[in-house]
Amino acid sequence: MPYRRSRRSPSQQFEREKGRTMHKTNVAREGGCRCGQVRIMVSLPPFLTMACHCTGCQRMTGSAFSLSMAIPSKGFSITRGEPVIGGLHGATRHFFCPHCMSWMFTRPEGFDFVNLRATVLDDASSFVPFIETYTSEKLPWATTPAPHSFEKFPALDEYKGLMEKYAEWVENSTA
Repeated sequence: MPYRRSRRSPSQQFEREKGRTMHKTNVAREGGCRCGQVRIMVSLPPFLTMACHCTGCQRMTGSAFSLSMAIPSKGFSITRGEPVIGGLHGATRHFFCPHCMSWMFTRPEGFDFVNLRATVLDDASSFVPFIETYTSEKLPWATTPAPHSFEKFPALDEYKGLMEKYAEWVENSTA
C-alpha cells in the first residue's frame, strides 16, 4: 500500500491532538529504556514540550526529530539502573542506558531541569509537542502539530512567555 501523506495542516493536527496533552491528572508517570535496565519516574508535569529537528537530535535518535519534555529536576528520578553520559560529552550532558544505549534524557548546563525524551515513558500517547526547534535543519517532509516553530532555539527571554502559553494550552485542553 503506498504511503499517504496526511491532508491535515500542522495547525489542524495540533487542534486534533491538543486534548491529549499531558495534564495535571496524569502527572505521575514511569518509563524506561528499551531493554528495561534503566527506569525513571516523573512526578511533576512538564513546563514545556517540544520537538527538535536539529541534525544532532536526528543522528542521536535515528529519526527526523527528537520529542522531549522539560521537567523540573525535583520531579524526575531514576528508579533503577545507572545511565551513562553519551553524545558529545560536553557541558550539556546526554544520558543513555549503558546496555541498549537508548538516549533517555539530557541535563542542560546551567538549568535546573531535565529534558526527558518523551518516548521513554511507558505511555507517551498523550505527548504533543508545543514548540518545535531547529526548523532550519528539519527534513522537508517532517511535520509536527506544534503551534510554535523556531528556526533555532527560542531566545532565552521568550521562554517565560512560552511556558505561560503552554500552561494555558494544557489547561484549555483538559477543560
